[in-house]
Amino acid sequence: MTMRSGYIALLGQPNVGKSTLLNRLLGQKISITSRRPQTTRHRVLGIQTTDSAQTIFVDTPGIHDSEEKAMNRYLNRAARSVVGDVNAIAFMISARGWTKEDDYSLKSLEHNDAPVVLVINKVDQLGDKHHLLPLIDMARSKHDFIDIVPISARTGANLEALESVLQRLLPEGDLIFPEDQITDRSERFLAAEIIREKLTRRLAKELPYALTVEIELFKGQKGIVIGEKGKLLKTIGEQSRLDMEKLFDRKVFLQTWVKVRKSWSDDERSFASLGFDDV
Repeated sequence: MTMRSGYIALLGQPNVGKSTLLNRLLGQKISITSRRPQTTRHRVLGIQTTDSAQTIFVDTPGIHDSEEKAMNRYLNRAARSVVGDVNAIAFMISARGWTKEDDYSLKSLEHNDAPVVLVINKVDQLGDKHHLLPLIDMARSKHDFIDIVPISARTGANLEALESVLQRLLPEGDLIFPEDQITDRSERFLAAEIIREKLTRRLAKELPYALTVEIELFKGQKGIVIGEKGKLLKTIGEQSRLDMEKLFDRKVFLQTWVKVRKSWSDDERSFASLGFDDV
C-alpha cells in the first residue's frame, strides 16, 4: 500500500472549531478549547498516523480582522505564516453562514498555491440541512475550493469523509514523525495550556484576554484568579492536574500561583520571554 505523509493547515476565524476538530481527529486533547476567542495562541501540530497516511495537522490561531493590539498582530502572523509551508489547507467556516470575518481570513490565501478544502463546521446546529445549499453556492463564489465538506467537529459527523479528502492531497512518502507521536509540543507546554484552558473556562467574562501560559494577568485581576481564600485557584489546579494525568498517563504533582505584569499583551518585546516564539 502506498504511504502518504504531509501537512494540513487548519485555518479560519476565531471560534470556528479548529482545535475541536483537531482533538476529535486525534481522539485526544492536544489543543485547548473554550468559547472565548484567542484561546489558541500557538501553532500546534497534531499527528494522525494510519496504515495508509500520516496527516500532520497544523492548528493555527484564529485570524482577527482587528490588528490594533500587539497580541492580535502576533496571532495573525502565526496563522498566516503556515500557509506557504503546508501541502493543503482546510479552511473552516461555521454552518450558520458566511461572515465578513471569513472574508478577512480568506485574504490569507490570496497568494497561496496549495489546494484548499472548505470545511463547513457545526452542521449539527442546523435544523434544516437544506440551508447548507445557499452557503455552499456563496462559498464557491468566494474561492476556487478543491472540495467542500460539511462536518460537525463536536459530534464527529462526516469526519471520515473529510479525512479521506485530505489524505488524497498528501504527497507519497515515508513517515515524517514516529508512528506513535501525536504532537510536536513538549509536556511542559501541554501542561501550561491545560491550566490556561481551565482558567479561561472558569473565569468567563471576569478575565481579560491578557492571559499567558505562565498565568500572568493585567493589574487588578489577581484577586479574581485566586478567588475567595484561594478556592478558585485550587479548583483550577485540581482540574488541570486531572487532565494532565490523563494526557501523560502518570501521576502529576502540580502547584500554581499568580503573577501580574502590566500590559504585557501589548508589548511585543515580552512575547519571546513568555513562550510566544512561533514567528
